[in-house]
Amino acid sequence: MSPSAETRRNGAYQHKDRSNLIPFSSRLKEGRALAQDVWSIFNAANLPADCINLGQGYMNFPPPEWVKEAAGEALNQVATNHYSHPRGRIRLRQALKEHYSPELGRDLDVESEILVTSGANEGQYSVFVAFLEQGDEVIMFEPFFDQYLPSVTFNGGVPVYVPLHPPKHDGAHSSSEWTIDFDELRRAVSPRTKMIIVNTPHNPVGKVFTRHELEQIAAIAEEHNLLVMSDEVYDSLVFDDNQHVRIATLPGMWDRTVTVGSAGKMFAATGWRVGWLIGPASIIQPTLAATTRIVFCSNSPLQEATAVGVEQAKKRGFLRQQRDEYAERRAILTAGFDKLGMKYTNPQGSYFVLLDISSVKWPEDYPFPQSVEGRGRDFKACWFIAMEVGVSSIPVSEFYCEAHTPIGENYARFAFCKDVDTLKHAVERLQKLKQFLA
Repeated sequence: MSPSAETRRNGAYQHKDRSNLIPFSSRLKEGRALAQDVWSIFNAANLPADCINLGQGYMNFPPPEWVKEAAGEALNQVATNHYSHPRGRIRLRQALKEHYSPELGRDLDVESEILVTSGANEGQYSVFVAFLEQGDEVIMFEPFFDQYLPSVTFNGGVPVYVPLHPPKHDGAHSSSEWTIDFDELRRAVSPRTKMIIVNTPHNPVGKVFTRHELEQIAAIAEEHNLLVMSDEVYDSLVFDDNQHVRIATLPGMWDRTVTVGSAGKMFAATGWRVGWLIGPASIIQPTLAATTRIVFCSNSPLQEATAVGVEQAKKRGFLRQQRDEYAERRAILTAGFDKLGMKYTNPQGSYFVLLDISSVKWPEDYPFPQSVEGRGRDFKACWFIAMEVGVSSIPVSEFYCEAHTPIGENYARFAFCKDVDTLKHAVERLQKLKQFLA
């Protein structure tokens, strides 16, 4: 043993504690990155072996066969097994141009206005790297996608939280009834505000922001010269004839908006980690400089397979068919909640349902693990449901700042991106909740 690892005291050597020699960055604390997060608490390893996972938002079914075949073909070629251009493979950028140009009302430039990233999350992170200075404020609507927080703080940003307000009436309600207090939003803007994140369709609420709501956000962004990150990864999952409005299409907004997309959500391929950013060259070019230094380039064969998917999706009627299949899954899950007589949010988009679990009761002496103590009431409710009913979900207070935890702790997030049989089985199990309702 090295002498530096020991100290001599009273003639005897004693070991030094060498477990934390090098201090880590404070940014890890500021972004909750070191805290035991909801995903590790509600990990399958901690739950009963037969627990049905409706917590995490990944599918238990594969991408469409023709997209998988394209991936196999790409792996059997030479060029697609090597580095791609940091901007992304030209075939994929061209496919994205053809897909999004009509929706954005402009002829996109594949060289300066489209950037392929290693998943939507890495693309967002690269935008923060490219544009945030120390102390810049970023407004995010609560509940927020949990990756926003560390991505902002790691890059010197300061999160500013504006909650969506849930409806107060009893019974099921639409995600459209979660509302923005625009006076509250205006008060959140300060001289240090640099950016606002808009997530539509929204995770976890399922809200599809209306044109009027987006116009009011756009007016604030224009007035205060804010960059808008529009996270639209669920854009292909909008139900009931609701209209998905892209904020980049509103007057004056193209020049200050970056739109985020995801192959994982579009093609049930969350592990592929292929995403994209679309925006003006003034946003895309600095972000390209950042992403080139973070990952250099994204997965080449799966970019090529994604290109085939985007090229053929509309021709095959795939996006419409997929949307209808998700609508069926949503109906199975919500019918189960209706049968229980529980209040929930019916989503206009995405693949999540928020269940009001404020009426769920458990014995005072129930043996909860230490990991859920001191958290929102929803952590205990979700743990209890997983252990006693056998269906896991995610406590929504995880997606709020501490001050706004009381809003989120009434809800659990259930994902319906599962096959029909799994959802039907889960609904059967959930009927056991009746005995635990006040």
